[in-house]
Amino acid sequence: MRTLISTAFISLDGVVEGPGGEPGYRNSGWTFKDIDFVAEAYDIKAREQKESAAILLGRASYEAFSPVWPDMADFADYKVMPKYVVSTTLSEDDLVSNWGETTILRSLDDVAALKDTEGGPIIVHGSAALNHSLSDAGLIDRYHLLVFPLLLGAGKRLFSTTDKDTQKLKLVEHEVYANGLQKNVFDVVR
Repeated sequence: MRTLISTAFISLDGVVEGPGGEPGYRNSGWTFKDIDFVAEAYDIKAREQKESAAILLGRASYEAFSPVWPDMADFADYKVMPKYVVSTTLSEDDLVSNWGETTILRSLDDVAALKDTEGGPIIVHGSAALNHSLSDAGLIDRYHLLVFPLLLGAGKRLFSTTDKDTQKLKLVEHEVYANGLQKNVFDVVR
């Protein structure tokens, strides 16, 4: 069984929307506008590319990343790994041709079936709505969180507000950086 890892830049109050400057969100670009850059805080991002074997995205994140990431040197390792997009509306014609093998999954059952295959970890970037569904279905195994010392108020959040039983997490790695960022890696306890 493959490990499904959710990775996110997240504010202290749980917002994940617009971290890189995406248009349409009031506080867009919050990861670099008000926070001093400390290179080692982002080491986990390079590690994720080396350790992951596939990427899983929701439709909206795929549509945001696919025009940009294929040509970015910072994401070169992702270009060659298989990508899976969970969407009921995308068609093969909507996929970009310069980002390697991409498969459309139509349901959470398809995600569960993918997890049951052989291979290395699958990393989920962005994809707030998909994260809610994956978490509610018990499909996420690990969280890689870079927590920014900001309160953003409104915005898309990483965690679902579904009324459900407690889901326990085990802190397996953490670090605090001079700029106030915290790296927290949690395994989901089953």
